[in-house]
Amino acid sequence: MGIFDFVKSVGKKLGVVDDEAPEATELKKELDSHKLGTDKVDVVVEGDKVVLKGEVADQSAFEKAVIAVGNTLGVSKVEAGELKVATSPAKDPVFYTVKKGDNLWKIAEAHYGKGKGAKHTVIFEANKPMLTHPDKIYPGQVLRIPELAAA
Repeated sequence: MGIFDFVKSVGKKLGVVDDEAPEATELKKELDSHKLGTDKVDVVVEGDKVVLKGEVADQSAFEKAVIAVGNTLGVSKVEAGELKVATSPAKDPVFYTVKKGDNLWKIAEAHYGKGKGAKHTVIFEANKPMLTHPDKIYPGQVLRIPELAAA
């Protein structure tokens, strides 16, 4: 698990200049604002790549940290090889890049199977607090797709 790709020209604007990666301090402040338990995470900016180092409590915090900084204007890659999960070894996350015409229902059916569109709420909850409303997704945004709990 190492480098994750993002669309550099879309995302939340933190810096002053469009299409230029924000400063590490701005990204760390943004990351911590989501209250994901990232106080032990260091953020390093190398051009348009962000390197996350340190430790998070669980797999959910790991994945949310990656998308929180990756969905920032000017960031094209997030390297998380040195970001550790305290409770267990980190698993390879499943991410999805939103395309034009997508909605969470369509994404849920594509990942979980036909007739499982109602599971779109699982995807929405997995991407909070970065997502504030299920209808507010945009092309180029990267979402985490969690595994469904066994029934």
